[in-house]
Amino acid sequence: MIDNSYYGQDGHGPYELINIGDLELEEGDTIKACKLAVATFGKLDAAKDNAILVPTWYSGTNKIIEQVLIGESHALDPRKYFIIVCNQIGNGLSTSPHSSDDPANFPKVRIGDDVRAQHRLVTKTYGLSSLALVVGGSMGAQQTYEWAVRYPDMVKRAAPIAGTAKNTEHDFIFTETLNEALTSDPGWDGGRYAQSSDVAAGLKRQAKLWTVMGWSTEFFKEGRHRALGFADMRTFVDEFMAGYFAPMDANDLLAMGWKWQRGDVSRMTNGDLRAALGRIKAKTFVMPISHDMFFPPSDCQAEWRLIPEAEFRPIQSIDGHLALFGADPGAIAQIDKHLNDLLAWAT
Repeated sequence: MIDNSYYGQDGHGPYELINIGDLELEEGDTIKACKLAVATFGKLDAAKDNAILVPTWYSGTNKIIEQVLIGESHALDPRKYFIIVCNQIGNGLSTSPHSSDDPANFPKVRIGDDVRAQHRLVTKTYGLSSLALVVGGSMGAQQTYEWAVRYPDMVKRAAPIAGTAKNTEHDFIFTETLNEALTSDPGWDGGRYAQSSDVAAGLKRQAKLWTVMGWSTEFFKEGRHRALGFADMRTFVDEFMAGYFAPMDANDLLAMGWKWQRGDVSRMTNGDLRAALGRIKAKTFVMPISHDMFFPPSDCQAEWRLIPEAEFRPIQSIDGHLALFGADPGAIAQIDKHLNDLLAWAT
């Protein structure tokens, strides 16, 4: 176990740690007494038909979801809906490498494992038999697709934002560079470092890679980094991007990166993506971000065509993938509009 004060109630609360029991993993291992960190907003109505599930993205926790997407001014309005934000396994709050007995040998977890764990959570803890909406960005989109394919009768609406149902070879290789930024740091020591700061150089290299791919070239051409209050590129990297990743745990990021690379709903249909996406019964809005270099709209559009009666609702933002961070109010307004349209759709 590696002590890391970054992951806790002070920075990311309030959330509840819920023990869902032993979780058998697709790769053959078992997580004993798997704990999911869950933040809820609003109240479940008597019919139990107003529940919305929001899985988290890479490096993110329930707190950023709350800050960017939840509130009375947003589509995810706690006055109307019971919103469950579930932190994915390995993100530092739910059961994760750094909080395990052997961080360097934490078992491999897949997107499907996350979704089966969340299914156990919402059915056993909250007594739900349906979800009004599953919505998530990036790795949250991967989980959203997995939900819609794995549990088609339970998911009434689905909104994958800036993510794909099957990761591409190009994205696999790029995520590998994120992982190698960490593992190439001598301080990583095979995952047996004493504290997260031992991998500071690797975390900063990862921050630089996210600067390159997370935002778009237009973001920098238009001086968006300066508009956000940073004097120049170097300051933006050192203070914002590196500052964001610096307190995180490398093994946790690697665990998420491994499953991000292998996100693929067609594993449920012997590799047939058309058959997998054809299982979806949820009204689905596919919502890529126009300048996203991780999950470009063309990749998302190809999958959208395979989903019955889905709608293609791209978000226009030069912030690229990291428009998910909420720095572009216009992008969030578009997401809210599309989600309001989707939630208005009668099941």
